[in-house]
Order: sequence, then structure tokens, then C-alpha cells
Amino acid sequence: MSLFFRVAYLVGFKPWDSGAPPPELVAVVEGENALPPGMALDIGCGTGTNAIYMAQHGWQVTAIDFTPRAVAAAHRKVAAAGVSPRILEGDVTRLETLGIGDGYRLLFDHGCYHSIPETGRGGYARGVTAAAAPGATLLMFGFGPHQMRFGPRGFTRDELESRFPAWTIESAERGTEGMETWWFRLRRR
Repeated sequence: MSLFFRVAYLVGFKPWDSGAPPPELVAVVEGENALPPGMALDIGCGTGTNAIYMAQHGWQVTAIDFTPRAVAAAHRKVAAAGVSPRILEGDVTRLETLGIGDGYRLLFDHGCYHSIPETGRGGYARGVTAAAAPGATLLMFGFGPHQMRFGPRGFTRDELESRFPAWTIESAERGTEGMETWWFRLRRR
């Protein structure tokens, strides 16, 4: 998958980057039952759209992506937006090596986990769990299994329950993308 994303950003093919935060994130940040701002972790941040949005709404954001071009674009967008999320280049399956700390109250994944090979998913889950404060929210978007011939492998609710035993799945809402996609909201116990 690494090569796919490097090439995609090189040629400018990034349909996952609409330039606007998804309504599901907006609901968590600004909705009727919005979370109060605190520390947020944007996992697989791409060009920084969602990190900027959260920072503009008072969150202290750390954002991570492994694709150098995406990270460089995120730095440019952050400077132009006049906010200061911390943007890091790194491997989200090895969060413990990035010095991000812990205590995050909102963890956001807009299609990162579903792209991680099976061998890295356990490391991702352990790192996210270690970074999360008790009671934290993990908002995660992804494809259902077998939606793509190439690229993201997708995942199921059962997989999340197995990989994230310290979390409770509070909701699972079907996405509106035309394929089987899901928005999961998990709460750290």
C-alpha cells in the first residue's frame, strides 16, 4: 500500500481528500453532543484537512501520515490556515516510536486502518489504545471487506471488537459512498 499512496500523491490522485471535513467529524466537533476540545490525534492525516479543521475549533492536534508528499502538503496548508497542529511523518502501526505521548480525547481515522496490511493492524490498535485517555472517542471510517480489488482491504465490526478489546463500539453507521463503508465510534474504557 505504501507504493500506491506515494504514487497517488505524486500524480495528484487523492479522491479521499475532499478538502472539507466529513459531516461525521463535524458532528463530533460542533454537533449537539460535541466533545469539548482537548488533545486530538489525526491518524493518516493526508494533506491535513481534518487536522486543520480540528485545530480551528480549539483542539490540540497531532497528525500523522507516512507519505512524504502528503506531509509536505499538510505543512503548507497548516501555514496558510494560521493554525498549529503538529504534523508528523511516521508509521501509524508504530506510534510508540513517534513520541506522540498519550492523553488524546479524540482519535480520528478517515480511512487509514482499512489500508493497513493484516500484519500491521495489531500494532496500530495497541498504539492507538496506548495514546488514548480513558473515555476517549475513536471515530473511524473504512470500507467493508472486499470492496476494492486493489488497495484497502476493509474490515468488519467483529475485527474491531477483536483488535480493540479496551474499547466499546458505541455506534456503527453505514456510509453514503455507494460502496459498503462504515463510520464506527468507539469509546475507550
